[in-house]
Amino acid sequence: MTQARTDARLRMQDPRKAPGRAGRMEPKPDHGETSYKGSGRLPGRRALITGADSGIGRSTAIAFAREGADVAIGYLPREEEDAREVIALIEAEGRKALAIAGDARDEGFCTALVGAAVKGLGGLDILVCNAGKQISQPSIETISSQQLDDTLKTNLYALFWITRAAEPVLPPGASVINTASVQAYEPSETLLDYATTKAGIVAFTKALSKQLIKKAVRVNAVAPGPFWTALQPVGGQREETVQHFGQITPMGAQVSRLRLRPSMCSSPRRRPVSSPARSTASLAATRSPSQWLTSDWRMHCRKARSRRSERF
Repeated sequence: MTQARTDARLRMQDPRKAPGRAGRMEPKPDHGETSYKGSGRLPGRRALITGADSGIGRSTAIAFAREGADVAIGYLPREEEDAREVIALIEAEGRKALAIAGDARDEGFCTALVGAAVKGLGGLDILVCNAGKQISQPSIETISSQQLDDTLKTNLYALFWITRAAEPVLPPGASVINTASVQAYEPSETLLDYATTKAGIVAFTKALSKQLIKKAVRVNAVAPGPFWTALQPVGGQREETVQHFGQITPMGAQVSRLRLRPSMCSSPRRRPVSSPARSTASLAATRSPSQWLTSDWRMHCRKARSRRSERF
C-alpha cells in the first residue's frame, strides 16, 4: 500500500468521546499482537503499566508478557473493551494479568493502583508511567483552565503520585520507565500544554534517577516521535494534521505499526526508527545478569539490599 493511500485512510474519532479506542482506529495499529516474539528477557518480573489499553502502553504490555513478566494495567473505565483485549493477550502467554480501572487525575486512585498491583502480583519490579492526555489547540487563548488542569494531572501529577507510592516497594534492581516525547525537545505550537508536561517528565526522570540509583533502582524515559495511537484521532491532532500525520519526520511517514523487537539496534548510524515498546522492553530487561548487568552493578544491588534489610 502506498503512503498516499495509507494517509488517506487515517480517520478521526469523535473528540467528545476521548480517549480514543484502539479497536476503532483506521488504519489498525500494530501493537505486536501477532508480530512480537519474546526471548525470555523478563522471566518472573512483575510490571505495572499505566495507559496500557492502547498505543504505547498496550504494545509494552504485550511485549512484557511475551518476555515472561506478569503484568498489571491501568486504564480509564470507558476503555474497558480495549483493556479486556490486552488482558486476554497477556493471559494467552501464560502470565498473570490484572486489570485496574480508574482515573489517573485522582491521587487516591493512583495510590490504590499501586497497592492493587503489588497485592495482585506479589510485588513490583517494573513501573511504566505511560498514561497521557493530548489535545491540540491553535492558540494559548483556546486552552481552557480545565484542559490545562486535566493535562497536567494526567501527564505529570499522576506520574508523581504513582511513583511516590511505588518507591517504597521497589526492590534493588527494579526499573522505572516514563514515557516522555519528542515534544519535550521540539514542541509543536498546537501542543503547548502537552509539550510542557513532557518536558517536565524529562526533568522528573533525570532528578529521580539520581535519588533512586542509591537503592539500585534505575529510572529512564523514552521520548518517541509521531506514533499512530488512540490519542491522535480524538483531538490530539487537528483533522488536517491527522491526514498527513508524521510526514514532517525525516522518514516522511508516521509509524503506523508499533513493531516490537527484543532489543534496540546497537549501531547509531543505522538505527531504524524504534518503537517505544522496543525501547521500554530493552530498558526493563537490563536487570538480567545475562544482559549488561556488570559486577559493579551487582555489588551495588547487594549493598542496597543490605541497607534495606538494616532499615526494616
